[in-house]
Amino acid sequence: MRISIIQSCYIPWKGFFDLIGQCDEYVIFDRMQYVKRHWHNRNRIKTANGVEWLTIPVVTKGRFDQPIDEVEIEKPWAEKHWRTLELAYRRAPFFENFAPTFRAWYQRADKEKRLTDVNELFTREIAGLLGLKTRIVRDTAYPADGVKTARLLAIAQAAGADHYLSGPSARAYFDDALFAAAGIEAEWMSYQGYPDYPQLHGDFEHAVSVLDLLFNTGPEAARLIHRTAQG
Repeated sequence: MRISIIQSCYIPWKGFFDLIGQCDEYVIFDRMQYVKRHWHNRNRIKTANGVEWLTIPVVTKGRFDQPIDEVEIEKPWAEKHWRTLELAYRRAPFFENFAPTFRAWYQRADKEKRLTDVNELFTREIAGLLGLKTRIVRDTAYPADGVKTARLLAIAQAAGADHYLSGPSARAYFDDALFAAAGIEAEWMSYQGYPDYPQLHGDFEHAVSVLDLLFNTGPEAARLIHRTAQG
């Protein structure tokens, strides 16, 4: 059983869905500390004025150590984000196909008070739209003592995993030996080799929300989230 254990992001890029789609289970790792100017509450889209950020306003003052799953949303944001998406992608080939569905998701998200619940909503819905069969659970489903690699290992063991797939950024702190000693094989995701696709607004850009892929390619998105070459 292959598992991934990753902090949630707001409307993640295609690589995020490629990674979790290669796993049997994805654990939303939101008991970890929230980091400002990270991907937790923001992501990028392409617009006629270039690449722009969509950011959910959250409460951070005096809460430096707060975990992601306790971060509160500061003020209404969803309608503004939807209008920005509509303006940026209304000429995309499949925008009209997806617009009613995504607008309904934004209306649901607007009622949530915590960032983690917004992120989970979009992650689950988009994963379903892409046809991913991965089981998605919160880290609260498993006991997890320790820090860094030890904490990840505790979750993986509790879940009954024998393979652990990680994003490349975790190499800075990950201790492969701990997983090997526990009989769990650590594997590393590569984000090299994704195919280009028809995209609006100038030069091609991979590092944008998966919404860009969906609005521009429609049913082909489920294929295009996967790499065509090994990196």
